[in-house]
Amino acid sequence: MPFNDEKRSVNDDPTSDSDSSRMSESTASLSDYECSRQSFTSDSSSKSSSPASTSPPRVVTFDEVMAAARNISNMTLAHEIAVNENFHIKQGALPENSLAGRVKHIVHQAFWDHLEAELNEDPPEYEHAIKLFEEIRETLLSFLTPGGNRLRTQISEVLDTDLIRQQAEHHAVDIQGLANYVISTMGKLCAPVRDDDIKELKATGNIVELLRQIFHVLDLMKIDMVNFTIKSLRPHLQRQLVDYERTKFQEILEETPSALDVTKEWIKESVNEELFSLSENASSPGAESSSRPNLSPTTVLNNSYLKLLQWDYRKKELPETLMTDGSRLQELTERLNQLKVIACLSLITTNMVGTLIEGLPELSDRLKRISTVLLEGMNKETFNLQEALNSVGLQTCVEVNKSLAERGLSTLSPEIQANLIGQLSSIAEGNPICSLIDKRIHLYMKSLLGLPSHQKCMPPIPGGLNVIQSELETLGSQ
Repeated sequence: MPFNDEKRSVNDDPTSDSDSSRMSESTASLSDYECSRQSFTSDSSSKSSSPASTSPPRVVTFDEVMAAARNISNMTLAHEIAVNENFHIKQGALPENSLAGRVKHIVHQAFWDHLEAELNEDPPEYEHAIKLFEEIRETLLSFLTPGGNRLRTQISEVLDTDLIRQQAEHHAVDIQGLANYVISTMGKLCAPVRDDDIKELKATGNIVELLRQIFHVLDLMKIDMVNFTIKSLRPHLQRQLVDYERTKFQEILEETPSALDVTKEWIKESVNEELFSLSENASSPGAESSSRPNLSPTTVLNNSYLKLLQWDYRKKELPETLMTDGSRLQELTERLNQLKVIACLSLITTNMVGTLIEGLPELSDRLKRISTVLLEGMNKETFNLQEALNSVGLQTCVEVNKSLAERGLSTLSPEIQANLIGQLSSIAEGNPICSLIDKRIHLYMKSLLGLPSHQKCMPPIPGGLNVIQSELETLGSQ
């Protein structure tokens, strides 16, 4: 089951002794920065200009590939736990009408029907029921903390399967009494969110249905325990995440030397772009002559991250060092694309009818909300942007006319309305305003990323972006 796989990853990865020891060996961040700075300022062409190696490429074995895959899986899980405050395990559920779901239902129903038939025999057959109580005992014991010796002893004594078998042989076993003890113990161990489930168990009269529901609630309690463990691990993982991921990437590189090729190309592109920009500035009139451009590692890294906001996730592979944040980065990119269109719509509307709606911030907010709703899902391949923009144009005319009528002014003429709708619809075809907004957003995000970590005030917002200022600040912070 997916839950079991997830649970095994949680238990085998962040809490393992070997990984914990590696995670605890932290290195000073200052020395890391100096190393990275030296790597950027050193002669990067020395390696590329060296003669090609004549040795054959190393063959990667299947075991090495699987070891690298395990490292990636473990690192991804640890990263997700550390950075996603809402990360938690859910109970896996098969679709109702799926083949797997029907098979599971039939098999489970057959098991419980067989158990009911055994208990209704004269004399009753208790062997399967005893095995169920043995499994329940082990599950209850797994919930106990190391200090719960008294309850551990009590559970082991009451649910002693050897004793229950002896009682069954003499027809003296009390299945209902054992079930009631299990429910009582579950009530002591479960999270408060399961109190209602425990009450329902107490109200169940049929012993077979009661056992069935006991196992269901125990499964929920297992998930609660895993999520509690994840919550407890999160602060530790957040403190050790950098060292842990560095260690994991080093292990991956040792097993597959080409594991960071995409990341290298991503950084190289950014380096080349920054060098080209510096050389252009140096050659411009009035610029101070310099023997060598001063390329900052921070500038290169910031530029690399800015490139991710224009990344084509359908065609280009994400750098390996960012694969654990791939879905989050894609969401930010899609959100930014929507914000760009909203800013374009607002700027075009302001340029065309700004004098008529000046001093009406509530109208601007209403138009922004309408645009946001109509552009929802615009990054999907099936989304018709042209149709959505046309709808935005029509709604904009309606809202502007309504506002003008409320103030006793004449509404927009049909020619102005048609022109406004046409201008708003032209965004899908690459309106020059889109390029202007795109450049201003890039400039703002670049200045936002360049802020010192201790500086809390945001940089000034460029013109035309006021309508999306709060969203840009949030996106830049993320």
